[in-house]
Amino acid sequence: MPSATIAAPACRGLSLDMANIKQQKKRVRTQGRERTENVRYRSTIKTLTKRLETSVAEGDADRVAEAHRELVKTIDRAASRGALHANTAARKKSQAATTVAGAAS
Repeated sequence: MPSATIAAPACRGLSLDMANIKQQKKRVRTQGRERTENVRYRSTIKTLTKRLETSVAEGDADRVAEAHRELVKTIDRAASRGALHANTAARKKSQAATTVAGAAS
């Protein structure tokens, strides 16, 4: 199974009014980079969730285990860097575990 790449999101017509203060200009740039990376993590989690559901539907136990492991790893990484709230990460991991358990039975 190919590993997931964290894709760059499309820009949604954001217009940036630049501040005059030097530090605020820097914060605008920094926040833009941080937001882009957070969107990448959330998008990748959605992709990996769909990949897990597809693997469960096909019934391949090895692919299900690999997809679940990769999804949980990405969720944990996103939560640790603040892209996801800790409770949101826990809920997504629980839903993934329920999906895998349903496939096993």
